[in-house]
Amino acid sequence: MRTVHAIQLLTLCAGISACNAAGHTLPDTPALAVEAAVAPATVGEIPLPAGYARIPQAPGTFGAWLRKMDLKKDHTVYLYDGRRKANQEAQYAVLDISVGNRDLQQCADAVMRLYAEYLYTSGKEQQIGFHATDGTWMDYASWRLGYRFVPQQGKLSKQRLAQPSTDRAGFMQYLQTVFAYAGTLSLSRELQTVAATREILPGDVFIRGGSPGHAVIVMDVARNTAGEKVFMLAQSYMPAQNIHVLKNPAAEGPWYPASFGGKLITPEWIFSQSELARFPG
Repeated sequence: MRTVHAIQLLTLCAGISACNAAGHTLPDTPALAVEAAVAPATVGEIPLPAGYARIPQAPGTFGAWLRKMDLKKDHTVYLYDGRRKANQEAQYAVLDISVGNRDLQQCADAVMRLYAEYLYTSGKEQQIGFHATDGTWMDYASWRLGYRFVPQQGKLSKQRLAQPSTDRAGFMQYLQTVFAYAGTLSLSRELQTVAATREILPGDVFIRGGSPGHAVIVMDVARNTAGEKVFMLAQSYMPAQNIHVLKNPAAEGPWYPASFGGKLITPEWIFSQSELARFPG
């Protein structure tokens, strides 16, 4: 069962009108609205606001990997069971990555999926691991050796129950276990707080641990000659659904100003500046 995502998340701000009704003022940022002449095929091809350039990311880094993520031609967000998500106004684009057929790959799970996929495809499998909500360390290295994480007397127990396996099917089974027993609360404890949004980087995460809680990942960051930064976000949600690049409700494009002030208003959640965090290392 899910230990963190058991409560259905409420949609806080489904659009500009909902935010205004809640008393949240959306900044007027038309300069961040962009239109693509040709549909972008990857995150790194999503057009920038005028005057901005993507900040350099060294080859082999998480940020460089995120920019190479393929986008679907179909901008529809589907749930894990094949149904269309009710709110089709939140997404700017949809990542071409599987959602699975179980209600597991939700918000924090999507963040962990992307980070784990980066490590897996970069030959860094030994670094893959996440804590369960009960504190159990669920490392992929042990899983490859045949260990499994089994609930026992209210806590996960690490037991050797399977034959060693290094194939992708086993990797996906490992992730399903992580999604079942980890969530926003456990992930928020693993990440390191970023002191200020001016330090934001691709791969960072806005996260609120709890039930309900939510997490979105920073897919890309750009900067202009004045040093002002803008960033792009992606999320999954509840129920489990396609990971998608979010629109900025104030601009209708995908870019958010790093100088957003006290509240970061996304289409379906509101974060504070203090909720920006980063994977260690």
